[in-house]
Amino acid sequence: MFKKYRFNSICRKIKEVKIQGATNIAKAALKAYYIFPSLKTKKILLKLRPTEPMLSHVLMLADKKTKKEILKHFDEAQNKINQLVFKIIKNNYVIFTHCHSTNVVKALIYAKKHGRVFRVYNTETRPLYQGRKTSRELSKAGIDVTNIIDSAAAIAISSSSLVLLGADALLKDSVINKVGSGMFTQIARDLKIPVYVIADSWKYSHNKVRIEQRDFKEVWGTKRVHVKNPAFEPIKTENITRIISELGNLRYKDFLKKVSRRKD
Repeated sequence: MFKKYRFNSICRKIKEVKIQGATNIAKAALKAYYIFPSLKTKKILLKLRPTEPMLSHVLMLADKKTKKEILKHFDEAQNKINQLVFKIIKNNYVIFTHCHSTNVVKALIYAKKHGRVFRVYNTETRPLYQGRKTSRELSKAGIDVTNIIDSAAAIAISSSSLVLLGADALLKDSVINKVGSGMFTQIARDLKIPVYVIADSWKYSHNKVRIEQRDFKEVWGTKRVHVKNPAFEPIKTENITRIISELGNLRYKDFLKKVSRRKD
């Protein structure tokens, strides 16, 4: 009975976005899988967040590698990402980011701990305010962070040195990230401000990813008007200056070549 409660609790937290960030979602799904390891369990977990290839990738590996080996990848990948992001951040930079990305947050905290001095603009990310988690984590690490309303993003981007965004899915023709990301990267490109996607390569998928439409009540619980609540949107690859993963600091087309040769 307790095992079932734990499993259902993890599933609910993933579905309701109480567990945030692709890496954290994948780790939670792995934990849930090992409670009841079966094909049925995999199917249940995969349906919770269809926009998360890392979740799918981890579950695919669950029968081939040990839990320790899989978790080791996350730590090693993050360490490599941290060092690469550190190199692109200069003192007195202003960095714009959106929503919450474990890869981005940990890389920024690493840069701070290793002597970089910079400021961060971060969106509140309506309707679930995931950006507040980013701001709390950065502030706790001693980073000067300003939380802004989503519709003021262009103002913040215009005074930023670079844009750092996470990713939920890395595809051949685009990157899928929190809704707003496509618009923000277009603004950055028009202003000639570099855009870096910071992501673990396990987020790559050969398959198309369906854009998740979440419950309209998260936005406004009215039935008198139509309310749309898309959770994600694509970022055009031409709007991405570089992608930083454990595979390196690469142009997106070079990342695709490298990730296609990867063997996990």
